[in-house]
Formats: sequence, structure tokens, C-alpha cells
Amino acid sequence: MPESASKGLILLLGALTAFAPMSIDMYLPSFPQLGQSLQASPGAVQFSLAIFFIGLSVGQAIYGPLSDHYGRRPLLLIGISIYILASIGCSLATDIETLIAMRLMQALGGCAGVVLARAVVRDLFDYRTVARVFSALMLVMGLAPILAPLLGGWVLTHYGWRAIFIILTLFGFACLVGVIFGLKESRPAATVQPLHLGRTLRTYLSLLRDPLFLGYALAGGVSMAGMFAYITGSPFVFIQLYHVSPSHFGWLFGLNAAGFIAASQINARLLSHCSPEALLRPALKVGALCGLILFACAATGFGGLVGLMVPLFCFIASLGFINPNSTAGALRHQGHQAGSAAALLGAFQFGAATLSGATVGLLQDGTARPLGGVIAVATVIAFLAHARLIPKDQTANDSH
Repeated sequence: MPESASKGLILLLGALTAFAPMSIDMYLPSFPQLGQSLQASPGAVQFSLAIFFIGLSVGQAIYGPLSDHYGRRPLLLIGISIYILASIGCSLATDIETLIAMRLMQALGGCAGVVLARAVVRDLFDYRTVARVFSALMLVMGLAPILAPLLGGWVLTHYGWRAIFIILTLFGFACLVGVIFGLKESRPAATVQPLHLGRTLRTYLSLLRDPLFLGYALAGGVSMAGMFAYITGSPFVFIQLYHVSPSHFGWLFGLNAAGFIAASQINARLLSHCSPEALLRPALKVGALCGLILFACAATGFGGLVGLMVPLFCFIASLGFINPNSTAGALRHQGHQAGSAAALLGAFQFGAATLSGATVGLLQDGTARPLGGVIAVATVIAFLAHARLIPKDQTANDSH
């Protein structure tokens, strides 16, 4: 962890970034019970997950420009408050339509933490330190996929699915208190951006025309789409296809998350000697190779469950290198519009996540092929986007 970043700040920013995985992973084990309770079809229950992805993607595009004008802290307070109220609404829902509506509001509120935590890091630290801080955040955020399904399964067994959303309400309240007492405004006064729709659209257009931003954003965003394809498809593959018990499912989920955490911490240590770009390029190659091996095993059935778990573990571990370094690269030259850049980065990530999750569902054929195929396509696209848009001499430039 960088010496200039306090442990308390890292913990708070990690918690803010964890709004998405906490809200997604914790209620996954409750799908069957939730459907029975609300008399909803499996497709309708799955849509409550898809609508959350949509809300995350759309909401970030709104918070970014607003935070460049009004500051990070006020928008965080508003977003987290919306999240708390929506989580209460989810716990009180009596039909699937209300739950879906509240999940949308929950995403629109919680995404403030996801996008503005990135902007705060970019406000406070230089390029290489940004990558190291994001690696440290992975340690905090990475615990969510390990603990959330386990905690969700335990709460579901003892108290029912509504209690899961009560816990998310308490999590949101804890984050709200943390921001009130532990986070000062980080946006430099000199970077205040006028708030005009035309200017906002021009800012986003300029970012989309910037090959460096686009290359890093696509590399990170599309790679993470592979992760969300795994989140969407793994309950079916593990539990129904390979008959893993729901309790053991949480342990398999946690094992992959542990690989992600370990890789992100190795990345943080290597950044003392290597540039983020020098670590990102080989990680993308490894991710693409693992994606292709995963699809081959899914298509042929080679190795059974182990044949899927090994390349899945290696792919998810590669994200521990890809996520922090691609984020640092994308935000490197965006200090004057860090909020908008972080928002567009998040929109890429969760927009691709929505598409990848929906594709896994649409291609569902009773095998692991849809899961393996979507991850393979995502990893290859991420590798090619980076290779095409980021000059090979960028590594040398970053070392200066």
C-alpha cells in the first residue's frame, strides 16, 4: 500500500467500490426462494440482476459530470442515501415488479460509490501510485465475492431473503457514516467543470476519440465483462450442471475471488519496479489464453468440473493485474475531467457486463458452452483492443 494513502482511506474507498459486488453476489443464493416468495418466474428473478447492471451503467454516466462540477463528496452522500432507501424498499417488496424497480434505484444510488471512488483516487495520487492504490482496493473489494455468497447463504437459511437486503441497508449506512466523517472533498478547485449538457456530451465524445483512453477502457471493461458472465452463468454450471451444493458453491466462488485478491497484491508489489503498462500487456495475453482454454474445455467436456475451474481461476486471477493497471492508464491524463472519465470507464464495464450476462442467458443450452464462449470472446476482444490502440512503446514511455 502506498505510504501516502492511509489505511482508513483505502478501507473506505474499497467499501465504496464494493457496493456492486456486495449487492450482486450476496443475493445470488436466494434466487429460488425469492422466486417462490414473490411467485415470479426464474427469468423475472434473473431480470432483477440484469436491471441492476443497467442501473450501474447508466448511473455512472450521470454522476461523473455532476461530480466534476459539484464535487465528489456531495454526490456520494446523495447516491448512498438513495441506495439505503432502495435497499429498504427491496426488503419490503411484495411482488417482483416492485423488487425490480427497487433494484434499479439501488443500482442508481450505489454506483455513486463505484465511480466516485475511482475519481477520488485519481484526484489524490500520481499515475503509478494510482495503480498501486487500485491494487490495494482490490484487497478490500475482492473480499466481497468471497464473503457475500457465504453470508447471503447463511442469512437466507436462517432469516430468509428479505434479511439480505436489510444487511445491505446497514452496509450502505456504514458507508454513509464513513463518508460524512472520513472523506474530505478531493476534487481540486482549479478543475471545476461548467455543468452544461453540450459540454458534457463533448467531454464524452473527446474521451471516445482518445485512443489511449479507449484502449485502456476497453481492455479493462471488456475483460471485466468476462467476470460478470462468470457471475451470471456460474450458478447454473456449478449447481445444476455439476451438482455442486449451494453451500459448496460459495466456497468455489470464494476460491476464485481469492486468486483475484492474491494477484492484485502481487501486482501492487511489482509496481515498485515495473510500470502499469508493463504488467497489463502480458496479463491480457494470459487472460485471452485462459478464455480460449476455458471454451475448449466447455465445448468438449474435457476435465469435467476441474477442467473448467483451472482456466476460470487463472482468468479471474489475471483480472487482478488487468483491472488496476487498465484503470490507472485510462485515468492517467484525465485530471481535469476525472469524474467524467471514471464514469465512462464504469459505463463501459457495466454496459459490457449487462451484454455479457444477457448473452449467457440467451445462449443457454444446458451446457457450459455459453459461459466459456462469452468469456473467450471477451478476453480476446480486450487483448486485441489494447494491442490495436495502445502503442507498444508505451511501456518505455511509462518508465520515465
